[in-house]
Amino acid sequence: MSRRSGRLQAKNAKTEAQDDMAITRKRKSDECTATDEQQPTKRTQHFEIQNCWSPQISKGVGPCILIETPHKEIELIEDSSRFRSYRFTNYFFSSTPLPVLSWGDTDVWSNMVKKDGTYTHNKHFLLLHPTLQPKMRTILIDWLLEVCEVYSLHRETFYLAQDFFDRFMLTQIGINKSKLQLIGITALFIAAKLEEIYPPKLYEFAYVTDGACTDDEILSMELIMLKALKWELCPVTIISWLNIYLQICCVEKQNPSMLLPQYSQDSFVQIAQLLDLCILDLDSLGFHYRVLTAAAVFHHTSLDEVRKATGLDWEDISDCVTWMTPYFKTVQGREAVKLNNSKKIPEEDKHNIQTHTNYMEMMEEVRVRQSLCVKVGQQSPVSVSGILTPPKSTEKHISDSGH
Repeated sequence: MSRRSGRLQAKNAKTEAQDDMAITRKRKSDECTATDEQQPTKRTQHFEIQNCWSPQISKGVGPCILIETPHKEIELIEDSSRFRSYRFTNYFFSSTPLPVLSWGDTDVWSNMVKKDGTYTHNKHFLLLHPTLQPKMRTILIDWLLEVCEVYSLHRETFYLAQDFFDRFMLTQIGINKSKLQLIGITALFIAAKLEEIYPPKLYEFAYVTDGACTDDEILSMELIMLKALKWELCPVTIISWLNIYLQICCVEKQNPSMLLPQYSQDSFVQIAQLLDLCILDLDSLGFHYRVLTAAAVFHHTSLDEVRKATGLDWEDISDCVTWMTPYFKTVQGREAVKLNNSKKIPEEDKHNIQTHTNYMEMMEEVRVRQSLCVKVGQQSPVSVSGILTPPKSTEKHISDSGH
């Protein structure tokens, strides 16, 4: 045998040995990999369960909660009796009064109504702040109205600030009256940055407080408010509802368009003035924004128009209409506010600029009317229209003369 053939045989033998070793190593590697994939999975699952589930499990409370989604599998829910108790129910949702729009679907209205209930406010929030009085809020909101007029800010800016202030106060405890102006101007500062194209500068907001609030204090309070509000800064405000309601009232059925205002500016301003006065009262927070606006529209139009524009019926707004009656009569007896005549404001946008009048004096007149209504109500029921009705025979009192 030649040396060449011997070297070939040795090389072939070495190659076979290496292949056998490689196959053996591969088998062992596969076995180890399979074992490692099983054990870490168990450890990972155990870790996730121990760290993600609530500690209440040890007390017998299960970690899983069945939450029914109302928009999915609605037919199955109706057919299955065991899921009926989880069905979503909200009596406030109604069929949309919006016309068929090329740029929106039927979910636009339901989302607006849902948001009106999501951004909660409460007229009893002063219970969380024992040192504050309702009149303090009235003075602050009236001052914000005046600031908005001075800087020609939009009505939407003011109502955003009002919403931010009231919702923020609901998240706090024991706010002192010395902090009210800082909270109010910070709410307006945030609202202006959201709504205005050219909002006033930070130093201008500090300036209108007459030295009570500094730039740094406003910036610090801004961060506190944003965190407390959880960055939920897009409510459907009172003035937004008013704009939509009047648009629906005036929209043309043959060619519906909600992009440009079709209502009278004078009508808008008159109703907006009524709402400006109402929002000064803490009790206005006892109504949904859409209901409060619908009641104001009712006082200036009719129930049929309200039904058409809002989807609400008399039962939904009657309490608010009754509460608003003294405010409506007070505004009726005063001169209507005038639009801002600045040349910098486009003619079609002037009704959207916030106005201010002597609201504090008007509030005093409202209080007098409310006290009179209470006295008259004790003697004889009063209808919403103000027409007195005679008392029942069982409620009549015999006079001192005996007749």
